[in-house]
Amino acid sequence: MKNAVVLVAALLLSACASTPEAPVAHHPEARSFAVTADASADVDAALERALSSGKHVMLVMGANWCHDSRALAGWLETPRFQKLVEAEYELVFVNVGMPQTGDGHNLEIARRFGLEELPGTPNLLVLTPFGTLVNADTATTWRNAASRSEDEIYDELVRLAS
Repeated sequence: MKNAVVLVAALLLSACASTPEAPVAHHPEARSFAVTADASADVDAALERALSSGKHVMLVMGANWCHDSRALAGWLETPRFQKLVEAEYELVFVNVGMPQTGDGHNLEIARRFGLEELPGTPNLLVLTPFGTLVNADTATTWRNAASRSEDEIYDELVRLAS
């Protein structure tokens, strides 16, 4: 009987000492935020393709260090979003570094389309084939992309494409 009490006590104590499992992410997360060496050339090429295709250009301006940038990129890799992007957008990923700390990269691209500052990452700019920014009011509001639902993101991208 004494051994049973000791065993139960040990089990209870070990349960208290264990660490809870990490919360399950409610979004896919890209392993790497895809960027290239010449973002300006990528944007120019996407605008050129958009003129031919009639699609919008989606610029995702983020960084590999950023959880929200990788979350947004992760959603864009899923079949549901790939189908939307293929039908409606020319997609370009742009590395902006850490603009909020003064270590920004490719910020001239944001300025080119009317955004003087990028307060964080990611930023999502939707452009017409002629380079007009469609979502100036929401382009810099994507810093919580990892917290947004799949449907919320999808519906916003559908709305911006119309």
